[in-house]
Amino acid sequence: MKTAIAPLLMFVLLSCTPEADSPSALAVAEWHHAGGSHFSEKYTPLDQINGENFASLEVAWRWQSIDVNLPRDIAYATGDYRAVPLLIDGVMYSNTNHGQVVALDPATGELLWHFDPESYRLGRPVFSPAQTRGIEYWTDGEIERLFIATLGKQLVSIDIATGLPDPDFGDDGFVDLRGDLGKLEVEMDNITHGAPPIAVGTSLIVGSKIFDYTLYNRSPPGHVRAYDTYSGQFKWRFNTIPQGDEPFTETWENDSWREAGNTNVWTFMSADDEAGIVYLPTSTPTNDYWGGKRLGENLFAESLVALDAETGERLWHFQTVHHGLWDYDVASAPNLLDIVVDGRPIKAVAQVSKTGFTYVFDRISGEPVWPIEERPVPQSDVPGERTHPTQPFPTRPAPFERQGMSEEDLIDFTPEIHAAAQELATKYVLGPLFTPPIVEGTDGKEATIFLPGAGGGANFPGANVDPERGVLYVPSHTRPYAMSLVPPDEPDSDWPYVIRVQRNIGPLGLPLVKPPYRRITAIDLNTGEHLWQAPFGKGPANHPLLEHLDLPDLGSVFSDVSAEGGILVTGGLVISHLPQKDEIHEDAEGSVLVAYDKFTGSKVGEVLVDRRLHGPVMSYLHQGRQYIAIAGGRFDTAELLTFALPSI
Repeated sequence: MKTAIAPLLMFVLLSCTPEADSPSALAVAEWHHAGGSHFSEKYTPLDQINGENFASLEVAWRWQSIDVNLPRDIAYATGDYRAVPLLIDGVMYSNTNHGQVVALDPATGELLWHFDPESYRLGRPVFSPAQTRGIEYWTDGEIERLFIATLGKQLVSIDIATGLPDPDFGDDGFVDLRGDLGKLEVEMDNITHGAPPIAVGTSLIVGSKIFDYTLYNRSPPGHVRAYDTYSGQFKWRFNTIPQGDEPFTETWENDSWREAGNTNVWTFMSADDEAGIVYLPTSTPTNDYWGGKRLGENLFAESLVALDAETGERLWHFQTVHHGLWDYDVASAPNLLDIVVDGRPIKAVAQVSKTGFTYVFDRISGEPVWPIEERPVPQSDVPGERTHPTQPFPTRPAPFERQGMSEEDLIDFTPEIHAAAQELATKYVLGPLFTPPIVEGTDGKEATIFLPGAGGGANFPGANVDPERGVLYVPSHTRPYAMSLVPPDEPDSDWPYVIRVQRNIGPLGLPLVKPPYRRITAIDLNTGEHLWQAPFGKGPANHPLLEHLDLPDLGSVFSDVSAEGGILVTGGLVISHLPQKDEIHEDAEGSVLVAYDKFTGSKVGEVLVDRRLHGPVMSYLHQGRQYIAIAGGRFDTAELLTFALPSI
């Protein structure tokens, strides 16, 4: 655990002008947090790479993950490499899937130092994919630290200058995350930490990733904890499932708060450092699709929760789904931005969702910027279940995704295709958003169509913000799922029903619904109006039954949006990546790096990449040259790739 090499101290030189050394210039050039900033903007005003030269991008350097050097008899295979590198004071810092942390020369990829917490020696997570998605940077103006929460349930503080653990933090730099959850007995095998913690003031706030047992009610509650950034001492815990005499236990009927699990923060968090507020996006409780053992609204599941970062006190909350039965986790970091609505300046927070809605609030008070209405929704007739009678519907902005399923949504490029879609649809329950799952076979139907499906809408990548214009950019996926409840195979299961999922349903090898199947939507949050929406990816336009129609891009169909890295917004572009197997040929490897004009949504350039990209896209300026960096590959092919314009 002491593997480190003293780093070369490097500082960014932007240009020869005095203004280049200003804090604002450094902020433009660098990337200090997973979302760029704690506002989760994922934005840079850099515009050296633009629509005219994007297609000329080339790989500047690539760095192979040092996980390949770990002992094969102890380390285990991990999933896609999705880390977000940071650029701080002219040095790049990143992590590997196994939680190693490295410092790299941002111009060459040369390894400056590395630190291995050896989390793989503490046992393999019980679920897949296993990966660590990022690190957190913190400074008080003098001390600088990197923090990581590992798959091995470690919270580690690393001295940014030496690459060694901070001896004043916890136990020689380590805090054991198996504690402080508030229960005497907690099932720990199925809890781990993939997303980075977030440091606000002197509070280091940690979420968790929890595996939902399909047969047994053994998942712990995903309570959120905070530790002191200097000492690692436990500061507070926010119970995402209220406990004891806390407010809102009544939303868990029959004292179901005692046994319910999950309701965790498995994705990135955001924060307003000036206000001292951290924003938590929470997930669905156990069991994701049958809630007979947790009747009631189930706060704080599937909610946006604002906490005082110093004390953990709840300031406000909003529940996006009451008594969730659709796995509509709030799966991405909320976006913070300042907007002006009807002449009134608002410090806002916008939360995109799997449902296709964007929920917009005053981030200090929690008041909705535009009304959010409780509307009646279809009810369940599943034994033991009781659906909530209403769900919240934002009145503005309009949904960015297709919601609910009807015959009007069926694919209809040709009469033959439409007829096949109509015949297939007779097997399923079609209905509006929040139509609940059925027991398989009810009234002769196989399942309920969820649209968007649990893997659709705005998933893990979340949205981006252009803070100069108050515009939100949302990548999303339609991806309908057919889902039904079935009795479990195991007679000793804790649940009377578990879920059966049919993905990629459709006639004749085509999707069931009309395009676009994947899209990017630009929304002006000063007005709540959509500015443009563009299909993202070619989709099945070249299918044998469609190729004679000479169709435009339809949006990628089969790629899992929750596995991809989302977008980067720059001075003039929206940049992302797509798998070549969707864009060129199903047997093709690698990715396509693609750019759109951020003002119009028109595609302006593509670059073929020989590695499958998975991570979020970030950008930085180093020695006058703009770079784009993305994590890609998996297992032994995991690497960071950086792109830049050819050197002159």
